[in-house]
This record gives sequence, structure tokens and C-alpha cells, in this order.
Amino acid sequence: MEELQIRPSGIRMQEDFVTKEHEDELIRIFQNELQWPDRSGRLSLHYGYTFSYKSFGIDEETPYIPFPDWLEPLLPTTEGRPPDQVCLQHYAPGTGIPPHVDTHSAFDQLYALSLGAPVFMQFREGAKGDARTDVDLKPRSMMEMRGDARLHWTHGIKARKTDTLPDGTVRWRENRWSLTYRWLREGAACECGNVQLCDTAQRRNGVETVYRWKQYEAEEKVQSGTWIKNVTLLIKLELAALALLTII
Repeated sequence: MEELQIRPSGIRMQEDFVTKEHEDELIRIFQNELQWPDRSGRLSLHYGYTFSYKSFGIDEETPYIPFPDWLEPLLPTTEGRPPDQVCLQHYAPGTGIPPHVDTHSAFDQLYALSLGAPVFMQFREGAKGDARTDVDLKPRSMMEMRGDARLHWTHGIKARKTDTLPDGTVRWRENRWSLTYRWLREGAACECGNVQLCDTAQRRNGVETVYRWKQYEAEEKVQSGTWIKNVTLLIKLELAALALLTII
């Protein structure tokens, strides 16, 4: 894996972690053999320990789920031990995930394998996002986040139907799947000291931890509402153009 020479530091990338043929077979399994939640939006399946979207740590009430056969060859081997938790997510076109940082005390390093369509992930410095960097997650690429990228910058995917490339080309979103790999942090305490983003630092400094899942739900509603307004505007413009052509 090679580190990207950008801010934040700590983003390492390996392209073609799997072959195109392997990717096609995985997508076939995802679409035909797995039981997904029956709802719209971003969908998730968990293996190993289950990730809790309320505590942003391990869901201790859910039993450990062994890794299926198709997942075993996809586990990173650079950490000396397999991950403790793996999350498979499906992103339908237009679906995103609000800016967030995975809980510091619960998890250490973080890896993500992208399958299907490409998408831009945005990194924001600190809680306010004073600096922002977009990283193009290509199909079959494995990304690792350590250091600043993992602890001091948030990451997220904007909910929209298209991404604009550096040359101005508009790229339409298509179905995308990602595998997120997490390792439990020894001692369940982080020493980074970032009071804005670290739950350990917040606890030690008497700062009340915000219920981030409520913030994320609110942000997702805002993003979805913005996207719907944009699509509605485009439809109105197209109808107006058609009406004009009819008059002409």
C-alpha cells in the first residue's frame, strides 16, 4: 500500500486489491445470496462483532457472527491478526454518509474496500471541517486510515447523484458496495487528546459526549432534502425547455 501525498496524512491506498472477475462474483453474491434490510438508503450487514449505530462501538447484545467463506479472502493481512468487526454496506445511487469519525476508544486502525462504482469520499479537518480533501475511491481499491486521517479528520460521502471530476467531467453515481474493517483498540482508551473528536478525551475533560447518531440522522435528512430539491429543479428546467421547443 502507498500513502497518498495529501492532507490528511495517514491515507494509504492499494489499487486492484481484487481482480475484476473476483469483484463481479462478489457483487453477484451481494445481490442474490445475502439478506439485506428491507428499507431505502444506505444498507448494512455486519460480521464478527456487530457495529452499533447508537454507541458507535460494539453492540454487546448481538452475538458474534463468523466471517462467511466469501469474506475470508478479503481480510487484510497487514495487521498481524484478522479484524474484529467487518461491515458490508450498499450505497444506492444518490446515497451518502454524513461526516463522522469512528469512535476512538472502541476502534484502532480502519480499512475500507470499495466495490462496484467509484465515489468521492470527503475528509474534513477537525469537527468544523476547516480544511477539506476529496479522495476518489476507485473500484477494487483498498484504503487504510491511520494517524490524522483516522483520528483528527472526519470522513463522509455526500448524498448526491453525480460527482464532478477535476477536469469538469460529471460522473453519474451507480451501485456501490464497501467493506469496512475495524480492529478493537486495546484497553478501550485513545491517547490522541483531541477533545473535539475523541470520546476518551471528552470523558477525561468532563465534556458530555453528544448523541452523534441523532446528528447523523438530522444531517442525512438535510442532505436528502437538498438532493430532492436539486432533482426537482432539474425536472422543472427540463419541462420548461420541452415546452419552449413545443412553442418554437
